[in-house]
Amino acid sequence: MEPGLILLAVTGSFLAGVINTLAGNGSAITLPLMTEVLGLPGNVANGTNRLGLLSQTTLGAWVFYREGKLDLRQARPYIFMTFAGAIPGVWTAISVTNEQFRSVFGYLLILMLGVILIRPERWLRAAEIPGRPRYALAIPLFFALGFYGGFIQMGMGIFFVAVMVLTAGYDIIRANAIKVLVVALFTLAVILIFQWRGYIDWKIGLILAGGQALGGYLTARFASRYPGAGIWAYRLLVATVIGSILHIFIV
Repeated sequence: MEPGLILLAVTGSFLAGVINTLAGNGSAITLPLMTEVLGLPGNVANGTNRLGLLSQTTLGAWVFYREGKLDLRQARPYIFMTFAGAIPGVWTAISVTNEQFRSVFGYLLILMLGVILIRPERWLRAAEIPGRPRYALAIPLFFALGFYGGFIQMGMGIFFVAVMVLTAGYDIIRANAIKVLVVALFTLAVILIFQWRGYIDWKIGLILAGGQALGGYLTARFASRYPGAGIWAYRLLVATVIGSILHIFIV
């Protein structure tokens, strides 16, 4: 790979790590980077993208845990429900193309933008002890999130944080802490399936993984220690959703 392409890959993956840790949808950067610039087929890009996700979420979850923002006991039901949905999702991913979900994803993002902009105080409230999840609602929602994450991943973080904030009473930073842990765990299983089918380019994937890991690590430290991190996370979430909508429907 040419030095210029390596620099572009590292820069793009670092930015994706930042976005994924504080908001979500960093894959909107890495997937086009791999398909349009580095020339990987769609399914291979989808599988290779998971290496960077694993590196950044593993480091991010460790930092959040060390800083006291991640409660593993409370995270268990969300991990189980999301993991259960991810396995059928990845089996779907290895047999269809990413483009079949782009239109639906775009309309979901428009809906999500409305949810985010209405009553933003729900996203910016001070940290509190979350209530018990409403399992009748949470089980199908997190299973669906797992399926979507296993299938394409792009945007899954946005939806996961929204569900955590709106149905379980988490503040945005603690919701992100659980998100990165959940994504790290089910991404490991997803990587094994993609590798079994030969859909991972390890050379490109490891370059991207380095950039995403650094972005995820530094952002998790910032989010855990800076008192105003919730406001910046909210702003980044709004900007990411708007950018993704423009990318799908205009670019």
